[in-house]
Amino acid sequence: MATLGGHPNLNGVWQVMNTADWDLRPHDAAQAPAAPEKLGALGAEPPSLGVLVGDTDIPYKADARAQYETNKKGAPKADPEAACYLPGIPRATYIDHPFQIVQAGDGDMLMAYQYASANRLIKMSKVEVPPIDTWMGTSYGQWEGKTLKVTTLSQNGMSWLDRAGDYLSPNATVTERFTLKDHDHMMYDVTIDDPTVFSKPWKISMVLYRHVEPNAQLLDFRCVPFADLLVYGDLLNDKPVTTDKPK
Repeated sequence: MATLGGHPNLNGVWQVMNTADWDLRPHDAAQAPAAPEKLGALGAEPPSLGVLVGDTDIPYKADARAQYETNKKGAPKADPEAACYLPGIPRATYIDHPFQIVQAGDGDMLMAYQYASANRLIKMSKVEVPPIDTWMGTSYGQWEGKTLKVTTLSQNGMSWLDRAGDYLSPNATVTERFTLKDHDHMMYDVTIDDPTVFSKPWKISMVLYRHVEPNAQLLDFRCVPFADLLVYGDLLNDKPVTTDKPK
């Protein structure tokens, strides 16, 4: 297995092969969540065995579950993904787009995401208290043997974990572990600890696959133009946009 600076070489373009972005839980196939009469089977939710470890549901506290139910009823329009907001951690990893790990022989690492041209710096240093909350939080990395452990703090609490409406608060600690199994497969294990929202820490686990095609790369998916009507459509007041000059 290739190494870099004495550690596993994680460089490359990676992507999941699951439907965790739809719902982290086990779930059946379902009708399209928006405009099924227009989309038919095209927008239907695919089935999944889920990615939760040891549980079939997420351990919400009672008041936090109420917020989840509100989010779920507001989906898909209320989903930050629909509006092209940054996906947050860990969702950025399993959203339906590839991401790239840029690892040097020494020093910090970068993870770049095709979705919304997002990125995050992995500070290879001890965990500290970040100065501000942000969509992607602040990430600190350490090597534990052959595993890259990344701790992310101070997300802004506005991102969702999936299209089902699961979410985090700004008090969440997200601990990711990236473990290379062979050249083209990596285990991705995440522990979410958020005492504001959940009654206990809980885990998800999945496999990441390296893109092996010779021209593997991130492409342009700056999604703001696709979200304009969703975010600002009410400003049109149901009036068609025209460029005709008054006579």
